[in-house]
Amino acid sequence: MPAEVTHDVSPQGLRKVARVVLLDPDDRILLLHGHEPDDPADDWWFTPGGGLEGAETREEAALRELAEETGITEVELGPVLWRRRCSFPFAGRRWDQDEWYYLARTAQTATRATALTELERRSVAGARWWTCAELTRAHETVYPTRLAELLSRLLDEGPPARPVTLEPEVVQ
Repeated sequence: MPAEVTHDVSPQGLRKVARVVLLDPDDRILLLHGHEPDDPADDWWFTPGGGLEGAETREEAALRELAEETGITEVELGPVLWRRRCSFPFAGRRWDQDEWYYLARTAQTATRATALTELERRSVAGARWWTCAELTRAHETVYPTRLAELLSRLLDEGPPARPVTLEPEVVQ
């Protein structure tokens, strides 16, 4: 691994990731539509975010990734809601991640990816705002898999007093 990217790996060998649970004024959540680069039929929905770069903090990574993937920069970044460890195959390799999910609010709902990586250009098909009810009824794959339940609890009860550790998720 090149020296300039070693900061994004935790002592346990997990990639450090910051994700954003972005809500609009109507409490809709923004999800990105992703797929395997060589198989668009193998698809899923996920929150914006990605790995830390250099010495940036998770908060800095969350805001940078959100801007790059959605073009949304007018956000109020809130607390960390959830933490989870996950492992999944993607683009010919296994990704082992330590993800922190930040709450954010915005009034800016138009999206436009502005700085996708080459891999993201081949694997991200767009973005969509979802209501909690739509997410609950969805038959599509969504990560984390309990996102509808987690969002419902967030909207009903507000952010947790401290981050909730979610069950590890391993996709084969």
